[in-house]
Amino acid sequence: MHALEHVPFEPGKPSAIVAHTVKGKGVSFMEGVPMWHLRGPSKDEARKAFAELARGLWS
Repeated sequence: MHALEHVPFEPGKPSAIVAHTVKGKGVSFMEGVPMWHLRGPSKDEARKAFAELARGLWS
């Protein structure tokens, strides 16, 4: 990742990257819904999520 090249690094000291992300981005029923921090999807929900993500990749 290009971003890792810009992380301040000093041997013996911790470094951190803060990523401002959106949980569930690209899945209509998951995006921005706090419940998805607490549980995983059922098999059917996972199938629907993967289908939505795949459509987004090839559209």
